[in-house]
Amino acid sequence: MARILIHSIVFKPDGVSTAYLYADLVSELKKLGHEIVVLTSTPHYNKVATKVETQPLTKRKGGLYYTSTYDGIKVYHIPMVKARGTLRRIVDFVKFHVYAVLIGGAMKNIDIVLSPSPPLTIGIVGYIIAKLKGGKAIYNVQEIYPDFIINQGGVKNRFIINILKAIERFIYDRSVAVVTIDSKFSDIIRPRFKDQNKLSVIPNFVDTQLYIPGKRKNSFSSQYHLDDKFVVAYAGNIGFAQNWNPVIQAARQLAGKPILFLIIGDGNRKEWLKSEINRYSIKNILLLDYQPRELMPEINASADIHTIVMTPELDGDGFPSKIYNIMSSARAAVVSTGANSPLSNLMKKAGYNRTVPLDDNDQYTAAILKAYEERHLLVEEGLKGRQFIVDNYSKEIVAGQYHDLITRFSSNKQI
Repeated sequence: MARILIHSIVFKPDGVSTAYLYADLVSELKKLGHEIVVLTSTPHYNKVATKVETQPLTKRKGGLYYTSTYDGIKVYHIPMVKARGTLRRIVDFVKFHVYAVLIGGAMKNIDIVLSPSPPLTIGIVGYIIAKLKGGKAIYNVQEIYPDFIINQGGVKNRFIINILKAIERFIYDRSVAVVTIDSKFSDIIRPRFKDQNKLSVIPNFVDTQLYIPGKRKNSFSSQYHLDDKFVVAYAGNIGFAQNWNPVIQAARQLAGKPILFLIIGDGNRKEWLKSEINRYSIKNILLLDYQPRELMPEINASADIHTIVMTPELDGDGFPSKIYNIMSSARAAVVSTGANSPLSNLMKKAGYNRTVPLDDNDQYTAAILKAYEERHLLVEEGLKGRQFIVDNYSKEIVAGQYHDLITRFSSNKQI
């Protein structure tokens, strides 16, 4: 089996989706016989005190880096804070990359370096570490960079854009494999490859044993007085990838109905969302901070239906993996997305038909109202989604696909 370095900007005990995703993946790869080591940052994106207590970090070299243990796997943490300014973020990324090369370069017997985006530059560092150790680099495209940041207007300077595109091409050329999480992503980046055979599609996944169907009335719904409401829920990043205007309009227009929008999370649009709620004196939006992952199945069960509303600019460059958690929890969803987006394609495969066009406030409001009027159908819809996820997107199934890919390229191929 292979000795694998997981090189990710986030990992447990950070409380963010990619951290949970890769924590589950390394546990499954370990079960399949691989030896794993993780190189990541200190918790900074969503630092949860209780999680840090269960996975304590030990200071090394006077605080130059830290170590912890997750599921018997050694984790190296490079110090990082949650930076708000662009300059501070750049400085932190540069430091993270330099330290990663030094720490990764000192490790022994690395066969495979697996690096998920973002950031884009992590693919270069993964390649450098692999080269130093005589191993091979696999780049996992969780979001298409630099497209993601360009399309949201984060970078407009043509010189910088050209540099980012050159970095992207370098990563594709030097990696032995590039894994996208959806065929739509592969279609977008395929023309950028010299060797298109490097491309593979391996989807993200969900822990179907954690995210299970639950009772609509539970301790969470009781705590927040949700039992007598029709609850439309969103839990995740409150950022630029989500379009909050349809949600605000729907909440305002449906104020006379017993409908409550439950929004849980954090992000760079949260303060703006708060200001809009206050501006319009909206009473039927409940805004909460991030909740522990272990509580999410109960939160999902507390909703009658979930919602994801994408922005036109970023709809095709990212994929909200929370849809897997929603379906695994046997809940239906109202989704605003493009006709051929990765999210739309998944909805079609699952037989979920509550999809509305991007940036259409009126159709979104109508879809929420229709779900309320058809609430007697939602349980059956949710159960159908649950079965679809169990059959196709469990962590065991997807980890097996990574195992097959890694085994193809690792120097030690005994199975």
